[in-house]
Amino acid sequence: MSVLVTDTGFGPAPAIAPVRLDQIAAHRGALDLAHTDDPALVRPHLATLHLIRVSFPAFNDGRAFTIARRLRMMGYRGQLVALGPVIADQYPMARRVGFDAVEIPDDLAARQPEGQWKFRADWKAHDYQSRLRA
Repeated sequence: MSVLVTDTGFGPAPAIAPVRLDQIAAHRGALDLAHTDDPALVRPHLATLHLIRVSFPAFNDGRAFTIARRLRMMGYRGQLVALGPVIADQYPMARRVGFDAVEIPDDLAARQPEGQWKFRADWKAHDYQSRLRA
């Protein structure tokens, strides 16, 4: 099981059946990308996708952040979800690069309770530049 984290806190992860990039021709609006996939290959399908989840294999592997940013720069407007062991401290960065939510495993949600994530929900205020301007 997993938990969906948004700016409002924890919620149930949606029951969806996304396809992998190698099956994109048969997608039903949802796609799972690996942290090693080339987002340029998704470009022809962006208009018909409503959900893309990008996997993080570990919290210390940030390649999925780049994929999210590239998808948004290509014009993707649907829901973009970080999938995997993202930690609460990374939530502001995930939101800044274009992720709408983070889907984390239940055991991580138990170790980092909802309050830790909600503290970072005002992600626009949690950057060094805003603190320097104050």
